[in-house]
Amino acid sequence: MNPNITVQGIMTTNPVTVQADASLNSLREMFAKNSFHHLPVTGQKGELIGIISREDFYKVAYVLSIEATKAASTKSHFQHLCAEDIMTKYPLQLSPDDTIGLAADIFLANKFHALPIVEEGQLVGIVTSHDLLAHCFASPLGEEVGIEEFEER
Repeated sequence: MNPNITVQGIMTTNPVTVQADASLNSLREMFAKNSFHHLPVTGQKGELIGIISREDFYKVAYVLSIEATKAASTKSHFQHLCAEDIMTKYPLQLSPDDTIGLAADIFLANKFHALPIVEEGQLVGIVTSHDLLAHCFASPLGEEVGIEEFEER
């Protein structure tokens, strides 16, 4: 693996995003319908203002269920909260020209699993630890040993 490859080559472009006022019910539906684990939160002009992980979302839901004495109370709290209330504000971010080595260092040092990719103030992608692993293990044999040579072994 070449750690100097830019994240632009492995990032997911045009990630699914939510607005700050998105309800927790809509977040639950998005996480339930999709396999992604992170939702960038964007402002009106597409600027990154936060990020919500699936784990963070379910922690909030769990805490609400424990704190509430009645199911109706939990439902009420859940309906009044929005993405802005539970997002991580001002998340660490990279630019498309940053390297996958830098992304790996940040993942390891901070136990993050996703980094938004921002260019000129606009969210342009997201790179995850899964993207990095997929890149690292996708073609090491194909690059170092010709695929035909590998098949002959």
